Amino acid sequence: MTRIGLLSDTHGYLDERILHHLQGAEEIWHAGDFGSAEVVMALAGLAPVFRGVYGNIDGPEIRSTEPLVQDFTVEGLRVLMTHIGGYPGRYVPAARQLLAQARPGLFVTGHSHILRVAPDARLNLLHLNPGAAGRHGFHKVRTLLRFGIHQGQVVDMQAIELGPRALLPPTKR
Repeated sequence: MTRIGLLSDTHGYLDERILHHLQGAEEIWHAGDFGSAEVVMALAGLAPVFRGVYGNIDGPEIRSTEPLVQDFTVEGLRVLMTHIGGYPGRYVPAARQLLAQARPGLFVTGHSHILRVAPDARLNLLHLNPGAAGRHGFHKVRTLLRFGIHQGQVVDMQAIELGPRALLPPTKR
């Protein structure tokens, strides 16, 4: 089994909670909007395999090292990852084309800041969006996903809540 840590939309923010939950992963995947090259470098050093795609906020420095689309296979499971993809039944046009060509068993996206794990029976795939691990955006809770891939199947899926997006104001005593 290959253990995966999946996150997205860090927007330049990594904290100890993110790093803690990625410990022990054999592969770390980031579905775009890194926000800084420092985030790329920090994540790349955490696991033997690192895979990422650039997002809409990522500039030339990140776009020079991370592709728009990743297409790879882990333990017999074909994976397609891109930042902006939509959801089952509501894929963006570019994603529909990619999915028709690649026919992956797992489609990974970011961008929406909303954690979602959804099977797509029509395309015979599992769609994953880990939500947003960073503090920038409209999401209320920062999230990531951990799971395994074993003999072509996604197993042991865990949705991890990392805490509130924004620091809470101090309470008065």
